[in-house]
Amino acid sequence: MTDAVFDVLNQPPALEDYNLFTTDRALLQVAEINGAGWAKDRLTVYGQRLGDAETIEMGRLAHKHPPQLKLFDRFGHRLDEVDFHPAWHGIMALIIGEGLHSAPWAEPKPGAHVARAAAYIMHAQIEPGSQCPTTMTYGSVPAIRKDRHLAETWLPKIYSRQYDGSNKPVTQKTGALIGMGMTEKQGGSDVRSNTTVAKPVGTGGPGAEYIINGHKWFFSCPQNDAHLVLAQSPHGLSCFFVPRWLPDGSKNAVQIQRLKDKVGNKSNASSEVEFHNAHGWLLGEEGRGVPTIIEMGTYTRLDCALGSTGLLRGAVAQALHHVAHRRAFQRHLIDQPLMTNVVADLAIESEAATLLAMRLARAFDRAEHDPVEAAFRRLCTPAVKYWICKRAPNAVVEAMEVHGGNGYVDEGPLGMLYKEIPLNSIWEGSGNVMCLDVLRAMQKNPDGLEAYFADLIPARGNDKRLDAAINDLKTEFADLGEIEHRARRVVEKMMVTLQAALLVRHSTPDVADAFCASRLGGDWGHAFGTLPKGINTRAIADRALPV
Repeated sequence: MTDAVFDVLNQPPALEDYNLFTTDRALLQVAEINGAGWAKDRLTVYGQRLGDAETIEMGRLAHKHPPQLKLFDRFGHRLDEVDFHPAWHGIMALIIGEGLHSAPWAEPKPGAHVARAAAYIMHAQIEPGSQCPTTMTYGSVPAIRKDRHLAETWLPKIYSRQYDGSNKPVTQKTGALIGMGMTEKQGGSDVRSNTTVAKPVGTGGPGAEYIINGHKWFFSCPQNDAHLVLAQSPHGLSCFFVPRWLPDGSKNAVQIQRLKDKVGNKSNASSEVEFHNAHGWLLGEEGRGVPTIIEMGTYTRLDCALGSTGLLRGAVAQALHHVAHRRAFQRHLIDQPLMTNVVADLAIESEAATLLAMRLARAFDRAEHDPVEAAFRRLCTPAVKYWICKRAPNAVVEAMEVHGGNGYVDEGPLGMLYKEIPLNSIWEGSGNVMCLDVLRAMQKNPDGLEAYFADLIPARGNDKRLDAAINDLKTEFADLGEIEHRARRVVEKMMVTLQAALLVRHSTPDVADAFCASRLGGDWGHAFGTLPKGINTRAIADRALPV
């Protein structure tokens, strides 16, 4: 027997040492279209850094070696600490150094949220667990800014681009990260059923100190320096700022019970905690906890959509890289018509998600000064979050199947993407919660629906299928009977129509035609890879190749 039979042949090289930004033509174009052209050089540098083999390996190690809980030291003293693999700290230094936790607040400028969104989409492809503490810190800033004392103490640390993973009071640190604690065992999304209680130390009121007792069933990133926590105060559910360390240098009485053993998101620590006379400071007014913390939730919902967009792009990039190198039956897989159909269909889904998520990010940039964009943001944030997070899992599974058995082996990147992708659909409100929130937004502010339809106008007249979808959608809203029963159907139509309009305006004719033919024209099967004949599938696949 010769050594030749043991040669490793026809295995694609690892997708590494490439630039996640410059090889993603859709992201590159849409970042500029939405006002972040000024960030091109920085995004190019970050895209290369993320695509380096060293960074990819760091992400793999962070995922492979999950955090460990240390409740006590060897003498029995309470610690409540979380130990992370060095790779986690390396990834955190990277994402904080890029400013994804605070740059739009610390360095505000037109397109700042869009530039951050582009970087966030790229980072999700390499190590998504680190995005949880980053996202919550990003979302916490608007609430913290409303309290002058907290803002003076905490915002300089939050705005810092120096990652500091040490466990000590914030005054002794070079940077700070924020988390949140809303969910309890008995309530889930129904936070008004929370039983955790907060009693004022004095007379109470905004900025006052309270004593908190109770629990949180999901307490994200217990290692973070402070958390926004919901608790029942004398005047109703309220939001409190709860630091890990108190101003006198002692540890706050937030006791970790265990870390969650999650399906994915392995590198990130999620926990259950109890409050035993913990100290917190009221943010906003008593009884207004949900409106206070929901502003944080608005930004974290954006990041759910961005994160799923990134995970989807990562899976599609891996699939395209695979079929461009792997051969079967004397041809590369990408040259085989049915496989070309599959990867082109996946590429369309990925680009549509990218355009939709980045359009939403633009609304975040402009909402403060443009009431139309503010109305669009309020209506479309839960809708975009619902749709992208709902669509992405099926596409990631299909991308895994493209690899065959190699895709199902956890040594490769598809396993992490596969286990991570359901999370964003659940976190910050599951599908029903999002769709009902869209209806709530429509009822409270009709301007949102007007802003949505205004976004479709520039695309009218370019594709008959799109024009028909817009008219059909208007008919859908003309009859509000059983609208709650139809909520998912309505939101789906809204988002597919908006994706089509964005593709018609900003993508290539091949991609736009394929999307409208399949998603709007009804000429599509029940699985990816069923694009109708006449579609230029090879041009679509080539556009999405990570080269």
